[in-house]
Amino acid sequence: MLASGSPRRRELLERLGLPFERTSADIDEAVREGEAAADYTIRLSQEKAQAVLKHAPENRIVLAADTTVADGPAILGKPVDADDARAMLKQLRGRTHQVYTALTLIEVGTGRSVTDVAVTDVPMRDYSDEEIEAYINSGDPFDKAGGYAIQNAAFHPVKVLSGCYSNVVGLPMCRLVRALRQFEIKPGVDIHMICRTQFDYDCPAVGEA
Repeated sequence: MLASGSPRRRELLERLGLPFERTSADIDEAVREGEAAADYTIRLSQEKAQAVLKHAPENRIVLAADTTVADGPAILGKPVDADDARAMLKQLRGRTHQVYTALTLIEVGTGRSVTDVAVTDVPMRDYSDEEIEAYINSGDPFDKAGGYAIQNAAFHPVKVLSGCYSNVVGLPMCRLVRALRQFEIKPGVDIHMICRTQFDYDCPAVGEA
């Protein structure tokens, strides 16, 4: 059971060839004072999983994920308006920041759980102010942490990525496959081929799966 309303996570999970149901977890996502990005991301993934676990049917695995964009100590959430999106995109422009995604899986009934977190360095290209405005006008930034989607072909915000691509999209596939194996669940497809054929990206992290 996927504890997420994100269409991107749904699409990524579908590529594993495993059946799943989907629901959303309603939790408080406010950052606590002094909370580091990795700790924040892990906490939210665990709280999302626990929120859905209360209502999950028997014989299910609950999967929750949370993705955080961090620029140094600053955690960048989803922009609230065009001005917020513009400020985020200008802040990240021409620099490298980090994207964290935490996964939490809990087995209904036994309570057995696994939590893992992936981090990717993301070097943004030096896009122009005009490109920022066109991207904001497209409406794409407003449901994305940090105000951008790495997979947006028109804006293509990232220069050259050397870490896990699917982590930046919102679900690190290699880490997920590794976690699922702890519950004796194996995908029906080759995870390495997903990165190469679906993302046109030869992921250097494929050994993690």
